[in-house]
Amino acid sequence: MPTDDLPETFHVTTDEQLRAVSNLTRHRIMAVLRFEPATITQIAERVGLAKGSSSYHVRLLERAGLVKVVRTRKVRGVTERYYAMAARSVVLPDPGQGGPDVLMRHAVADLEAAPVDEERHVRMAHLRLTEEQFAQLGARLEALADEYRALSDPSLPDASLVFALFRPAPRSQGEGDAK
Repeated sequence: MPTDDLPETFHVTTDEQLRAVSNLTRHRIMAVLRFEPATITQIAERVGLAKGSSSYHVRLLERAGLVKVVRTRKVRGVTERYYAMAARSVVLPDPGQGGPDVLMRHAVADLEAAPVDEERHVRMAHLRLTEEQFAQLGARLEALADEYRALSDPSLPDASLVFALFRPAPRSQGEGDAK
C-alpha cells in the first residue's frame, strides 16, 4: 500500500490510543510499519520479539486505530495479514505541565539503542528568541522534516529525526548555577 493513500495525520485523542502509543515496543512496531506493510512474523523479526508478543502489541495498536490490515493472502491454509500505519504521522496531545512527553522518551530510548559506531547528529542549543523568531524557527523545522519525509525511500536504511523547540520553565531562585 503506497503511503500516498494514507491520511496525513492521526490525532491521539482517547486514553486507549494514548496507552497504545506510550509503550516503547509498540512505538518500535509503528516504526517498522511507517514505510511499508508487514506481517506479524516480519514485525517480530524486525523488532526482535516472539510472534505471540508481536501479535499482542499489533492487536492493541489495531484496536486503538493506529494500525490497520491493508491486505491478506492465504499461505498454506492460513490467512496472512499485512498491517500498515493508519496515517503518515501520529499527533500526540500536549502532555501538560509536568506530564511525561511520550514522544521524547521514545526518541531518547531509540537513540540509546542505536549502534554507537553509526554516524549521529545530536545537538542541544540554548537560544534567546522573540516570539516571532520562535514561531519562524518552529515552522522552518517542521518544513525541513516534511521535505525530507517526502524524499524517504523504503528501500533505504531508517533514519530518525526528532526535534523539540520549547521554552523551558523559569528556574526558581537557588536552582542551578548562580550568576
